[in-house]
This record gives sequence, C-alpha cells and structure tokens, in this order.
Amino acid sequence: MDASDLLRNSLLQLSKQERIRDVIEKAPVSRAVVRRFVPGPERADVVAAATEIAGSGRLSTIDYLGEDTTDLAQAQHTRDAYLSLLTALRDQGLTEGGTVEVSLKLSALGQALPGDGNKIALDHAREICELAKGAGTTVTLDMEDHTTTDLTLEALRELRADFPTVGAVLQAYLYRTEADCRDLAHAGSRVRLCKGAYKEPESVAFQSGAEVDKSYVRCLKILMQGEGYPMVASHDPRLIEIAGALAGQAGRDPKSFEYQMLYGIRPEEQKRISDRGDQMRVYIPYGQEWYGYLMRRMAEKPANVMFFLRGVATKS
Repeated sequence: MDASDLLRNSLLQLSKQERIRDVIEKAPVSRAVVRRFVPGPERADVVAAATEIAGSGRLSTIDYLGEDTTDLAQAQHTRDAYLSLLTALRDQGLTEGGTVEVSLKLSALGQALPGDGNKIALDHAREICELAKGAGTTVTLDMEDHTTTDLTLEALRELRADFPTVGAVLQAYLYRTEADCRDLAHAGSRVRLCKGAYKEPESVAFQSGAEVDKSYVRCLKILMQGEGYPMVASHDPRLIEIAGALAGQAGRDPKSFEYQMLYGIRPEEQKRISDRGDQMRVYIPYGQEWYGYLMRRMAEKPANVMFFLRGVATKS
C-alpha cells in the first residue's frame, strides 16, 4: 500500500469517528472552504447553485446529505426535503428535460429501520420518483457500502417497473461490478460508474488505486459497448480521456452518455468538457450533514486535504 492509499484509508476511518467530527465541526473552518464542496445547508442555497450551473450549460444532480437513518421521523424528513426540492426546481424551470435531477440514498430514506425498513425506503423513493416524473426529470439511486448493494439493485428493479429512467450507481472498486455492468448495460438503463468512496474489506474490493483504475476501465468498456446510457463519474484526466476514446470506438453520439464531476472539484474542466459539446453533470450536495461527505471527498482526492487544512487553520 502506497502513501496515498494509506491516507485514503485513514480519511475513510475518520469519516466514521464522532469525536473527530466534533472537533472539525467546531473548528474555525472558513465558510469558503466548506462551500467549495457544499453550497449551503438550505434548499435555497442548492437551487441557486443549480441555477448557476444550468446557466453555464451544465446539468446537475442534487443530493440531500444524510445516510444510515435509524429514526422514522428523520427518514420522513429526508423524503419531504426531496419533495420540496423538486417542487422548487420545477417552479424555477430547472427540471424540464432532466437539466436537474436528484440522487437518493436509500439508507437516508429508512432502509436501516427495523422491521419494514426496506419497504419504507422504497415507498419514500416511489413518492420522490413520482414527483420527479411529473416535473420532467428523474432520479438516480446512490450506492453505499457493499452490504447494501444487493438491496439497492433490487430496489432499482422495482422502481424501474414504474419509472424506467431511474439511474443506478456502480462502484468500480468492488470485484462484482463488472458482472453488474453487464446486467445493467441494456437499452434505457442509466448507469453512473464511480470508483467508490467507502472503506471496504479486501474480501470484496480492490485495495490499491491502480487496481481500481484498471477495473474502472474494464467496467467502462462494458457500458460503452452496451445499449444503455453511461454516466462517467470521474475527475481523473486519464480516465476521462479513455472514456472519450471508448465512446468514439463504440460510435456513441455525445448525447448518449455523460460525464459527471462533484461540485467544487475541477470546475474549469467541467466547463471545458461542456463547452466542447459533451454533456457534463455536476453532483451537488447540500444540507447540515456535510462531515462524512467531506471526509470521503478528501479520501477520493488527497490533494484536497491541504486545501481543507489551510481553511481549518484560518479564522472565519
């Protein structure tokens, strides 16, 4: 394991440490640091960010931050936050044609609740999908740690029976993902391929960055050669170049796939890709539960650590 892999694993561990979280949240982090990655805690903050992004010709998908909910009231609150968000986006004319969609975590909608957790989360997701459909847009189901992969894919199958445009997320660091790509590379299937941002054991996932990159390319080949709609979620210039080459080899129209990047990361490259005629979608998180999200962003790109630490050391 090289130094970057060690740092990544350490940051993923920190994302689960409540005591460290308390220190970070109480530190004098400048507002600009957090807002580089999260536009704000309120719906108005993210609607403003999505409006600006749409004005530059880019698409977006919005995530209301939170996961691993074990309280029914909180799961209902998350559902209601998405319904209110979609209504606001629709009223601003941002949902038509899928300009802005939303990304859901089933664990935030109640999947981990005792008893009927899976049904509760699925029912909440259905309500969100119904409103999204009426607003002219769609939904993507975010993937979480490997213990929920099968449950998430089962929910995907159920939702697609009524909402066929619901998107899936697959994580290249899992050994199983090539097979999942083959299963989902069919007509009408929207698949976001990312590297993966959770700490997973060696029994289920590649541990080195080099192996994850190789898996990403293998998975991307399957998706580009399939009949679905690949969503290339990466900030890696080399992988982005490979994605373009694979799309060309497969004879894909630029409208038949898209690139995706996170809010606040490589914004100029996002605009460059959009300006050249390719589709670029920005993943925008918002809400109070930013800590775990921020730590995973640090883990994905360790160069972000210095940016963040400089902010921690700076008075607001």
